[in-house]
Amino acid sequence: MLQEIKVLFQKELQLEWRQKYAVHGLLLYLASTIFVCYLSFKAKQESISPITWNVLFWVILLFIAINAIGKSFTQESSQRGIFYYTLVKPESVIYSKILYNSILMTGISLVGIFVYSWVMGNPVGNMSLYVIALILGSIGFASTLSLVGGIAAQAENTSTLMAVLSFPIIIPLLLFLLKLSKSALDGISIAENWDEIAVLASLDVIVIVLSGILFPYIWRH
Repeated sequence: MLQEIKVLFQKELQLEWRQKYAVHGLLLYLASTIFVCYLSFKAKQESISPITWNVLFWVILLFIAINAIGKSFTQESSQRGIFYYTLVKPESVIYSKILYNSILMTGISLVGIFVYSWVMGNPVGNMSLYVIALILGSIGFASTLSLVGGIAAQAENTSTLMAVLSFPIIIPLLLFLLKLSKSALDGISIAENWDEIAVLASLDVIVIVLSGILFPYIWRH
């Protein structure tokens, strides 16, 4: 199965390389959203509190994740799905997409925090802890939305169904991310936040494992 995941992951990279406009569109969406935030706060000489700064950034990342990962299955034609069905295991399909989307979201998150801090200021007291939250959040968004995208792709109105299904699942993850990133804003050390880090890592692992269990049933139908 590892070989299948590797091949499918390479396929995702090749498709993205051929369709560079997709990543460029996400980066443009990120930059334009941050610029709107700048116009709303900084350009009007209004101060933004650290809590607002933090919540606003995670909301931006969440909507970028939905736009970026939502196309994972929608861009796959039914003929290609049948082709995969005859060659690889369903677990390989979902795990390759989770791996690719996790790397994509981590990259976008790191670029995003750099641009966001440059434009909106940086009130983070412990940047290392904040980066850990970004990585765990990126993996959580990628695994959750990849599974939900696989479910939504089996029905009509994929975008609407994906939004309806994903938000109730992502809200608990988002609450933990806000709590951990708030500790990073306050400059609290990583050692004092092992519990939150462990909970977030456990949530990511649970979603990934459940994806491997549930996706084969979706795939067969």
